[in-house]
Amino acid sequence: MLRANSNYASNEYFLPVMGLIFLRHAYSRYLTVKNAIEAHLPTREGRPRALTKEDFSQKSAIFLRPEAQFDTLVALSDGDDRAKAIIDAMESIEADYESLRGVLPKSEYQELSNPVLGQLLRTLNPEELKRVSGDVFGRIYEYFLTQFADQKAHDGGEFFTPVSLVSLIAHVIDPQGGSLLDPASGSGGMFVQSARIVEEQGRNPVDRLTFYGLEKNATTIRLAKMNLAVHGLEGDIKRAITYYEDPHELLGKADYVMANPPFNVDEIDADKVKTDPRLPFGLPGVNKKGKVSNGNYIWISYFYSYLNEQGRAGFVMSSQASSAGRDEAKVRQKLVETGDVDIMIAIRSNFFYTRTVPCELWFLNRSKPEANRDKVLMIDARNIYRKVTRKIFDFSPEQERNLLAIVWLYRSETERYLELVAGYCRRMLDEAAACFNVVVGVTGRSPLPDFTDALATLRDDVATRATGRSPLPGEMPEEFDESMSLFTADVDAFRQAVTEQQALWEEQNPTNGELKAAVDRLSWLAESSRNLVKQIDMLFKLTSRLAQSEPSNGQANPPSPPGKGAGGESAPACIRPNDLRKRIKALDEARALAVEQLKHVRYFWKQAKWLTERFPNAELREIEGLVKLVDRAEIAANDWSLTPGRYVGVAPEMEEDGFDFEEALREIHVELEDLNTEAVRLAATIKKNFEELGI
Repeated sequence: MLRANSNYASNEYFLPVMGLIFLRHAYSRYLTVKNAIEAHLPTREGRPRALTKEDFSQKSAIFLRPEAQFDTLVALSDGDDRAKAIIDAMESIEADYESLRGVLPKSEYQELSNPVLGQLLRTLNPEELKRVSGDVFGRIYEYFLTQFADQKAHDGGEFFTPVSLVSLIAHVIDPQGGSLLDPASGSGGMFVQSARIVEEQGRNPVDRLTFYGLEKNATTIRLAKMNLAVHGLEGDIKRAITYYEDPHELLGKADYVMANPPFNVDEIDADKVKTDPRLPFGLPGVNKKGKVSNGNYIWISYFYSYLNEQGRAGFVMSSQASSAGRDEAKVRQKLVETGDVDIMIAIRSNFFYTRTVPCELWFLNRSKPEANRDKVLMIDARNIYRKVTRKIFDFSPEQERNLLAIVWLYRSETERYLELVAGYCRRMLDEAAACFNVVVGVTGRSPLPDFTDALATLRDDVATRATGRSPLPGEMPEEFDESMSLFTADVDAFRQAVTEQQALWEEQNPTNGELKAAVDRLSWLAESSRNLVKQIDMLFKLTSRLAQSEPSNGQANPPSPPGKGAGGESAPACIRPNDLRKRIKALDEARALAVEQLKHVRYFWKQAKWLTERFPNAELREIEGLVKLVDRAEIAANDWSLTPGRYVGVAPEMEEDGFDFEEALREIHVELEDLNTEAVRLAATIKKNFEELGI
């Protein structure tokens, strides 16, 4: 739409689009907290005082005057000047927020026609978007950055870190309060995720954290400030080339450092940085052109030097850095000898949207417990991932928590580990109970009862269609009635087991031994849920096959005596083919809901089992192919390498009975869906090319 109806190239309309996304999500957050704020406003003479931006800052949202509210813009008619209205909206926000002055896009909208702006506003305002929750702006930002990165709209996306990795870094760093510096701040994702950690602790991030950033790209700084503002946050982000500039002067002062710097940069001027106080371990190596051969250890040294004596750092780094040789190895040795290297986590390829390379997460801790001063926790997470598309992977929320559980055990935070195991068990029981209750968000639907009822209805319809009268016992295929009877009995047994396990859980002891016993005890429910899924799929296939087959006498609607069925009873109305199709569809919908709900039961049990199998004593231990606590002597013997795979070994091959067919099929489905989408896109491109050639 914008390429065809504006003077902008693809890398130019990125910012005005993001500006409207900013307004839309700011409005969503505004509405989310507005009622709660108004309910607690003080009154004077029976009238509540006016809303202020401070009210919204306390709720991690942004205050919007009426002219900046998205519904006002959407309601504009074609006779109104939409560009002027959008500019006025942006200016009203900048008037209230000093940190946004000169940041929000404004003049860019004058290049877009009134109809195009109207269509764009409506596109960003569907009913579904009004009901969503969570970091929608961040997710939409991800999408747009992914789409534009291939067209060189933003330095190939080098400053974008996937939310999955940012979240893991932030949770491992676990900021409690203080100053947080990102020397390669990009779009501000590190700041937003850190604020979430403080919110999870029940505190206000505005009061607890102070954000400092460095970024060389002016457009990226604007996006970062927009990203912060929409979450009710502010940060001091300065434009600078971090290699040569330190405008915040935070050497040795930062409580936390988080970053995803550019990898493997080889054009840093050695003369400009050789005396920089941020290089306590010296230069990593200089080539014949007077350039630092590889900038990875410049970044690592900077991150380390910014920390105060209690500081923690977490950052993304090229997988090459952890085992690089020559001068880089000398810098790495000095770093390891400080005792401040805390944790290394290996991440497989395909986690980045614009790069397929693997990476590692480094964590430094200037205040490590004395018992761990000469040790480094090595975690190889390359076999832990979720396939989002054929080319993009991430961590599921549970995979991230399971990795964090390893860190908690390393830090002797056993209670957090046990709480996670218990939480999985509770969630499993809740999901099991929801199989019989109304599912939240699906009005009036109870998965298993609804499927059973729909199945019984279609069973009678099929029998009626075959005989032309009300069905009698034994008139359906014996295989079907036996399967349905067994299924009904299994559903009743499952329901009874859920009730019993819920009662037992009320008396559950949260100790490790008792929780392990609970996980084992709940295994029957997990397996039963999987068996019910298989039965449901089999019954649906059998029923729909019978419903679509020809009646026994070869007629679409067998005759019966006028007014009477074959047995003398009143004849039922004939089942029309269209009605039968609708009931098959209804059964399929009930099947999908029941199957999805049952899968949740086993899924959360599997998460608890994953933890208790690997850490049966609720203590950190070496797991081949996953984790090992390595001492300095072993690191020295391995050329001071910090590559986790070098120490944890190779994970044993999965036993055949442990193969997860459901996950394998899900990955195949994701890949097929992605290939189909790509095929459609390519077909459209080919068609367009032929049309342009006049073929």
